Amino acid sequence: MRTARTEPLDAARPLALRSPGSSRTVAEPARLRPAVLAGALCALVGAAAVGLVVGPTAVSPAGALEEVVHRVLGLRLGGGLHGVEASIVWQLRAPRIVLAVLVGGTLAAAGAAYQGVFRNPLADPYLLGVAAGAGLGATIAIVAGAEGATGPVAWVPLAAFVGALGAVGLTYFLGARPRSPSPATLLLAGVAVSSMLTAVQTYIQLRDTQTLQDVYTWILGDLATAGWHDVVLLAPYSALSVAVLFAHRRHLDVLAVGDDEAASLGIDVGRTRLVVLAAASLGTAAAVSVSGLIGFVGIIVPHAVRMAGGDSYRSVLPLSFLVGGAFLVLADLVARTALAPAELPIGIVTAALGGPFFLLVLRQRSGRR
Repeated sequence: MRTARTEPLDAARPLALRSPGSSRTVAEPARLRPAVLAGALCALVGAAAVGLVVGPTAVSPAGALEEVVHRVLGLRLGGGLHGVEASIVWQLRAPRIVLAVLVGGTLAAAGAAYQGVFRNPLADPYLLGVAAGAGLGATIAIVAGAEGATGPVAWVPLAAFVGALGAVGLTYFLGARPRSPSPATLLLAGVAVSSMLTAVQTYIQLRDTQTLQDVYTWILGDLATAGWHDVVLLAPYSALSVAVLFAHRRHLDVLAVGDDEAASLGIDVGRTRLVVLAAASLGTAAAVSVSGLIGFVGIIVPHAVRMAGGDSYRSVLPLSFLVGGAFLVLADLVARTALAPAELPIGIVTAALGGPFFLLVLRQRSGRR
């Protein structure tokens, strides 16, 4: 009886995959096309430029560019901006744009990673209870009156971050039976944990109805108070999360053909799934702790990326980060200008765009069956 030889996955050699249940060889996933990458970068830069210039207060495009160059590089290209206009660009709009890029990019990359791990294009980064845990943590902090900060520590973001990670940890603990849990087991555990934590959050809200407006404002997402301190807070977690996901993008391509096939190619399926989910959940928890629960970014952006750049995670992950950042910058622009001088919660804008897109994806998938 012949035994199959298992060889470890080597990043230096081409990868050939076999489809589950057949001997057909599937070609190595396509690499990221330079033209598509350039297009995504242009979209991100263009969205950031529009976000700097457009708003209730008109700002000269050339002046805004000169102000950013002066602040970042220390160079004076011309007269630049002065007084109120300079403060609007650098203290209000610039940190808000950078934070939107980090939050949108992290959520989109995490959503793509979740879709790869669960082999389900409808998965999103809130699947394992991040949203419910963050919502409960923020609600407890708001009800306790800890909406301020003590030194560099802001209590609501900290409580949301701890709650989100705690929910994911509880989900994995409950779903890790057997030792290497299946995607279906983790999914069911995530649904159960989300339901329990949401019930606790609802009970707390009913006990203290005076805080309902503050809680719902946070839940619907808000970048109105974004500052450079939020960027500094999120950036390390976002960088770590995205770096780990990028390092595992080829492994996600292998997981797409099934656990047995991935194991035959030398992939430690359980370890890979744990590392990817941990990195994606860490980034998601950090993102929602500073922005609130912004929905649909982790679903619609990876789908749009697949339409333009293919299904390989070599393309999907980096493009999702870039396009997710551009998407959230533009969504935030709509949120702060549609009812100016008032602002819409950014979660309403993303839901208005993401809801129809989600229904379209469902219809397309149903039509293929």
